Amino acid sequence: MKRRAKKGYFIALACITMFAAAFLAKNSFAADSIKIGYVDLRVALNESEAGKKAKAELESVIKTKQTTIDEKAKNIERLKGELEKQQSVLSAEAKKTKEEEIERLVREYQRLVQDSQADVKKREDKHTEAIVKELREIIEKIGNEDNYSLILENVEGLILYAKKDLDLTDKLIKRYNESKAKGEGK
Repeated sequence: MKRRAKKGYFIALACITMFAAAFLAKNSFAADSIKIGYVDLRVALNESEAGKKAKAELESVIKTKQTTIDEKAKNIERLKGELEKQQSVLSAEAKKTKEEEIERLVREYQRLVQDSQADVKKREDKHTEAIVKELREIIEKIGNEDNYSLILENVEGLILYAKKDLDLTDKLIKRYNESKAKGEGK
């Protein structure tokens, strides 16, 4: 579903870009009254103070979860090694009990890995969603205050060429960091 929404988003953005280009080409005499800019939300997200903080928090969570996962994996490998060494001296029932214990631990390990990945993804989405929402509010403020007709998002190289002075990303990051420092953001 997200992939379809993302594709639709790109198509809408491409249509807006083509409309703006066609409008400018057709109405070149009115080009002085049209002001266009663009931002790279990915860069703003990664380089803003809130984005860096969120990234550091996620890395800390990942490191903690990875330590737990690694410990479980070592325990499973240790038990497998013990079983291999003791295989010739164990009774069939004892061997079966150890194999079942290892299988149970492997299932728990796999569940832990899946749950950890899902938790990290959920946290990342939550942080990203909140920051992007705040960034969009600031983009709107910049657009209104500076009288922009159109501000585009440079998504995955969608804008193939634009003059550097049309890039509002640094301005966006600066304004966002300032707003967070003043406590305007959540």
